[in-house]
Amino acid sequence: PLDLGEGSALFAPRRIICVFCSPLVNFVAGQLFALLMAVWFRIYLHPSKTSPFVRHVVATLLGFYLALFCFGWYSLHFLVQSGLSYSVMVFAGLEHMHKYCFIVTLGYLILCQITRVYVFDYGMYSADFTGPMMVITQKITSMAFEIHDGETHTVFIQLLLSSSRMPSLLEYLSYNCNFMGILAGPTCSYNDYMAFIEGTGYQPRHQDNANANGKENGKCRQSEPSSKNDVVSKLCTCAVTLAIYLSLCKLLPVERCIDEDFVNNTPFHLQVLYLYLAMLALRPKYYFIWTLADAINNAAGFGFNGYNKDGSPRWDLISNLRILDIEFATSFKLFLDNWNIQTSLWLKRVCYERCPINPTAATFLLSAMWHGVYPGYYLTFLTGIVMTMAARAVRHNIRPYFLGSASHKCVYDVLTWLATQVAISYTVVPFVLLAVGPSLHFYRSWYFCLHLLCLLVVLVLPVRSRRRQPPEPRDAVQEERRADHNSRRHER
Repeated sequence: PLDLGEGSALFAPRRIICVFCSPLVNFVAGQLFALLMAVWFRIYLHPSKTSPFVRHVVATLLGFYLALFCFGWYSLHFLVQSGLSYSVMVFAGLEHMHKYCFIVTLGYLILCQITRVYVFDYGMYSADFTGPMMVITQKITSMAFEIHDGETHTVFIQLLLSSSRMPSLLEYLSYNCNFMGILAGPTCSYNDYMAFIEGTGYQPRHQDNANANGKENGKCRQSEPSSKNDVVSKLCTCAVTLAIYLSLCKLLPVERCIDEDFVNNTPFHLQVLYLYLAMLALRPKYYFIWTLADAINNAAGFGFNGYNKDGSPRWDLISNLRILDIEFATSFKLFLDNWNIQTSLWLKRVCYERCPINPTAATFLLSAMWHGVYPGYYLTFLTGIVMTMAARAVRHNIRPYFLGSASHKCVYDVLTWLATQVAISYTVVPFVLLAVGPSLHFYRSWYFCLHLLCLLVVLVLPVRSRRRQPPEPRDAVQEERRADHNSRRHER
């Protein structure tokens, strides 16, 4: 049965006993169905067995079915958003097409978010139809900038990702609404997606690996590496993270941090500890969602990213997080670099690298607008601006004094890990509470201490700009593909 407003009623609470509400059950059921279809898609619709046209059609139709199953008639917004943006891309001139497309796509997303929050149900933080629209917004704007960069070639790294032609309507819908990413993404480059559909996504990375090692090893000579081990590993991670989340989410609610009795009768150091544990218990939900989405793409054969030094294949091209690097991050930037990776790359490509004035603030503001219209989002990302500037100042001015010996560096890493975990937890409280009142109540209970401390650090310590010159052409590929490893080495 299908409720045209909310999606399928097959897994309604009256028919299944579960701690989730029906939309979230539909989401999980839809993703598990997508996982099965991904295996079928790779085996029976392999590029060697059928044409790209058939693969596009099947991927798109399955995507529309999943959208209808989870969101009912609200999924029509996906088509409206895609149709409006495609019209802009077709009829606007190449010089300004990316700008108009960005305004139309993001504007329609914000309009839908305003309608959902302030017309239908304020505080409806479960699965909703604007979640997939957020990913579609990333894909549409990424494609528009790639096409624009294909004409201008202004920056070498943009040239690497650029597209040389406009996609057909089928290619466009397949890229935006394919069954592998319609529910939870992640976003990806249009060129990478087309290489997956056409079956050409392996040979270039084989050549890169061969060039890096000086010769091609046996594993690299395989026409297509297997993703089985990575998919099984990621599904095991999903099972563990889901079990942790279901075990802890009710025991450690973030809302307790603003409970008057808790605030008045709990020592401050225990409040800090509880805040860290509450946020720690919340993160496995995102680990589950993003890891499952990554496993679905890998099962379909999408996500191959070359080989490790030992010859084993890497399936992290569109991975959205690195759990251990998140939990043991020793800086605010390192945490953000490993959290929602594809969104960070999207923000970098469409905003940070192109904004001429204060790109850090502009990027955080765009991130807040993209996430939604809840005031808590804006409080979180405005706080993130001062946190980032303060962390940058500390790193540039204080870290060099701890690099003289291994023991000093260890002390620095422990201290910065503690500071990072507290700062992240403090920053994202409004993101969870959503409303202004509870968020400000929490910050008042902490006397805005980290806000004031960060402002003091920024005012006292000089901060160098992080804007860099474009890389040389010969380094462009390595700069983009290895950005995550370079970032981690840089931070440490």
